Amino acid sequence: MHNFEEGSAAVPPRSAFGAVIAELRRTPLLALIAVVPVVFLLERVSPEAHTLLFVLSVAAIVPLAALLSRATEAVAAKTGDAVGGLLNATLGNLTELVIALAALQAGQYLLVKASIAGAIVTNTLFMLGGAFLVGGLKHHLQEFNRVNARFQASLLFLATIAILVPSLISEVDRAPAFSQQLSLGLAILLITVYALGMLFSLRTHRELFASSSHAEEEEKPWPLPVGTVVLIVVTLLVAMVSEIFVGSVQVAAQHLGMTPAFVGFIVVALVGGAAEMTSAFSAARANRLDLSVSIALGSAAQIALFVAPVLVLVSYFVGPEPMSLQFWPGAVAMMLVATMAATLLSNGGRAAWYAGVMALAVYAIFGLTLFLLPPGAPS
Repeated sequence: MHNFEEGSAAVPPRSAFGAVIAELRRTPLLALIAVVPVVFLLERVSPEAHTLLFVLSVAAIVPLAALLSRATEAVAAKTGDAVGGLLNATLGNLTELVIALAALQAGQYLLVKASIAGAIVTNTLFMLGGAFLVGGLKHHLQEFNRVNARFQASLLFLATIAILVPSLISEVDRAPAFSQQLSLGLAILLITVYALGMLFSLRTHRELFASSSHAEEEEKPWPLPVGTVVLIVVTLLVAMVSEIFVGSVQVAAQHLGMTPAFVGFIVVALVGGAAEMTSAFSAARANRLDLSVSIALGSAAQIALFVAPVLVLVSYFVGPEPMSLQFWPGAVAMMLVATMAATLLSNGGRAAWYAGVMALAVYAIFGLTLFLLPPGAPS
């Protein structure tokens, strides 16, 4: 084996394959990668086996998420935690986007909105709280850049307000044309704010977002070309498996006794964010809490400021009718609570394991409530 410097332009194929094979041997969980072709085959042979397809698609996403985690860490090692977190959030949210587009085409706007709200709450509470817990169990006290955390939380709060306004107005004026026009204007505004936020954090004031934690180099990252190729291929596989997942999740949920609200808000969000969660938890264990916070809050802000507005715009061309940003009151309340919890937890720039327990407890309250909801709610 040859040793390659950071400036190497290319990596020989033998070294690239060797890195992947070494990762497969080091992480036995990656043996589940064999489930991926089984999912594709079963979907072709027996597409009506929804419950089995649901279970297998979840199992297939687990090893793909692990590979995506390692590939993202390889890229983040070269780009820095802020850009690495943005890259991971962008690619990880591709799953949510694919699920939402499939639901848009079918006119299932309730599922789309539930998945959007669920992804925001899951990333803000479950992913951030899980990272604090996992990292805190290994490290007594962890530090992260609170400027970056406050910035992401502020973006998330702005987006939540933009979703709250049409939901409140709908109680006064139920004219569909007004709601659609307001949602269209808000969608354009949110995308503009998100683009300017990226310019602020990555160009004009990038020094404010420097990493505060010190990583423990337990594992040597993959070479950049290997990480980039694996990142692209695995992201595409995750998107393909997610399409099968969304096609089977509704029927499977009925067989398993789960309500539609629980499916969209909890199950779809957890499966869609599996890749990001793996990256956030492993980064926290390696004492890279800045990367974990960037992934969790950055992903939530990106869904609220970019994915949701894009879906509103795309619905004019894909869906049976334009989609609005009106959410049912319970979803808006949960998003507001999750945003306030993230702001409080990230305000000090330090984290311990019990902070994670509190965030996960709030998420468990939401999950239990949605699981016990009557089948017809929310409407």
